[in-house]
Amino acid sequence: MSAPLPAVVPAARKATAAVIFLHGLGDTGHGWASAFTGIKTPHVKYICPHAPTIPVTLNMRMSMPAWFDIYSLNHDADEDASGIKRASENLKALIDHEVKNGIPSHRIMLGGFSQGGALSLYTALTSQHKLAGVIALSCWLPLRNSFPQASACGANADVPLLQCHGDADGIVPVHFGRQSVEKMKSLINPANITFKTYRGLAHDACPEEMVEVKRFIEKQLPPI
Repeated sequence: MSAPLPAVVPAARKATAAVIFLHGLGDTGHGWASAFTGIKTPHVKYICPHAPTIPVTLNMRMSMPAWFDIYSLNHDADEDASGIKRASENLKALIDHEVKNGIPSHRIMLGGFSQGGALSLYTALTSQHKLAGVIALSCWLPLRNSFPQASACGANADVPLLQCHGDADGIVPVHFGRQSVEKMKSLINPANITFKTYRGLAHDACPEEMVEVKRFIEKQLPPI
């Protein structure tokens, strides 16, 4: 099912870099576009797509915005492999679109919250495009047992990764984040991985975290 056009925070001047950031289950891109408006960097364009509306098994097959189906929140639950791969291909097409519009892939950063962060991690590992970085908030690495075989030619073997998680997250527990970081250390250069936890933070973002996101973007996407 198709989704509306992304929410976009345009660059204040000519865009020489882009951040593509994916929302979580049941959300839209508008809230994250507002969040990036508050921390934006002048030469960076922020693109916040909206997931299509699909039935979600976890929520009694109710239809809601979702990048792929989720069967359960258990760590070893079956996963919607075909849905994850299809969503990842759609995200790669969005990267291709930005490249064709003049922003090279090494100036494009992927990111997301919860399910959106999970899709960003998977896409970075399977993309042929060399990316500027990945922001993964309150999330996990999906289809983790498919790696390293699923990795694409090492295009992002050195990609910088900022992964953040609240230690009071009752939806995606912080140990999911820690396990994902340990797996990521075996797939990309561990020296380029930063993992931060936030005391008392539930399944949400916080101002301190957004300051860290802003710093990460400014470091990896400097003006040119």
